[in-house]
Amino acid sequence: MRSALSKIPATDAGVMEEITKKSIREGEEGLLLAMLEIATEDFQKYVLPKNKEEKALFDDAEEWILTTKSRWFFSFENVCRHLQLDPDYLRRGFMAWKAAKLNGHAQQCPETAILTVPQQDLLSALTKGSQFS
Repeated sequence: MRSALSKIPATDAGVMEEITKKSIREGEEGLLLAMLEIATEDFQKYVLPKNKEEKALFDDAEEWILTTKSRWFFSFENVCRHLQLDPDYLRRGFMAWKAAKLNGHAQQCPETAILTVPQQDLLSALTKGSQFS
């Protein structure tokens, strides 16, 4: 079985360079997207923590999302900008989602209630331009 790469002449350095650059870009974007997805998952899953570990995961995700003006390459703002997402828009969405989740929980018996609202895929909704109110 021959791959698409085997059909490109070995002397065509420009094509090979472009393929390599594209693979690197896709890898970098995949890594950054994975970071954003993990933070989103921790933010959503542990907004109502059951123990210290869950609270720590939520707090870490929320701190990463809310930190602004960080020079760290893997900061929320840098990750969003590299993925061509608006970090402020995403932050507003995260905070609106959190408020709605906490509001829903507060309306139930605080000690014993289990929130039964289905998890919403926040990242997908935000990147598709959905509005939260």
